[in-house]
Amino acid sequence: MPARFVSVDRDTPMLLPPDLREWVPEDDLVHFVIEAVDRLPLESFRVNHRGTGAKQFPPHMMLALLIYSYANGLFSSRKIERATHRDVAIRYLTAGTHPDHDTICKFRRENLEAFRESFVDVLELARELKLLKLGNFSLDDTYLKANASIDKNVNYQRAVKIRAQLRLDIDELLAQAETADAEEQDNQKLPEMVGSVTTGAGGPKSPSMVRKPSGISLVSDWLGEIVHSISPRSLRLLAEFSAERALTPTGS
Repeated sequence: MPARFVSVDRDTPMLLPPDLREWVPEDDLVHFVIEAVDRLPLESFRVNHRGTGAKQFPPHMMLALLIYSYANGLFSSRKIERATHRDVAIRYLTAGTHPDHDTICKFRRENLEAFRESFVDVLELARELKLLKLGNFSLDDTYLKANASIDKNVNYQRAVKIRAQLRLDIDELLAQAETADAEEQDNQKLPEMVGSVTTGAGGPKSPSMVRKPSGISLVSDWLGEIVHSISPRSLRLLAEFSAERALTPTGS
């Protein structure tokens, strides 16, 4: 009996719009972040109340996006923007909207203190619910023992110290985010500018700056320019790939 494989069809469109709620597990952290942030007062966040200019993204959504992303180790605004397209939980969080990296970075920088305090509020709520971790953010035994002390002794001073420590931890996350945004390169993005490739002693060199179409045509054109530097087997595979694309109707 021949091997049987699950069908993987990337070309047939969905007949109905997907309900992203069905794609996100019930125990995913995103549900807690959305619910926690929706309960926070965000009057201190900068909002254009005049109603002029382009529509702005709601502060609750932007705050939840950053908290969820940072808690999961995603600090670069460019990568967060990309995640709004490729990460199901984040697509659910943003309801299919896609703030660009400039908007994400600007929101953090313009609301730095308000963001810090709101993040602390969410972490304290997580600690009250006995969550040991919020994504990659550890709410370790120190916080939990301190919480027990507060419950028994109503130790306000201890609560203040815990909040101060949480602020310091968040400051480290914010520093990582600022460092990530200072690095302009997006290592998961296909080059937008490709052209002829020159060769030398070290192999193919950087392509000349000639704009090419995006998507699959960009990849095909770019591979065509470096075809002389790859193996015969790869050449055969590329020829088969190009033939298949040529038979595919435009727009399919």
